[in-house]
Amino acid sequence: MNIDYLGDASEDDLPKIRMPYFLHTVRVGWPSPADDYVERPIDLNEYLIKNIAATYFVRVSGDSMINAHIGDGAILIVDRSIEPKHKKIVIASVNGSYTCKRLLLKPKICLVSENPKYTPIVIGKESELEIAGTVIAAINTY
Repeated sequence: MNIDYLGDASEDDLPKIRMPYFLHTVRVGWPSPADDYVERPIDLNEYLIKNIAATYFVRVSGDSMINAHIGDGAILIVDRSIEPKHKKIVIASVNGSYTCKRLLLKPKICLVSENPKYTPIVIGKESELEIAGTVIAAINTY
């Protein structure tokens, strides 16, 4: 999996974009005419980003995290201020190469793909591991 950083952005660089946010959930059947009203605009920065100074975006390529709904070309929202915990999806540097994987801390430290065709990356004593942040959201296009 390759990771392309989308660049640094400060809080001042992020535009306030307000998109309509519908009050009701979307049904799988025929839409109701009563659902044609809007609650209020939604600010995706407010909704998705809790710590602007510690958050960055990264685009992924590959299919190793497909079963975690992270598809090829997805944009990940990553927060460096969230402590990496067992079973969380993280951006990690292993011996200088970056990857996105699920972090397992027990019974031994390893990074696991969400695609059975890839083997886990076991972090041994000789391995250099740095966690570059915890993934808080994935934006996929369909």
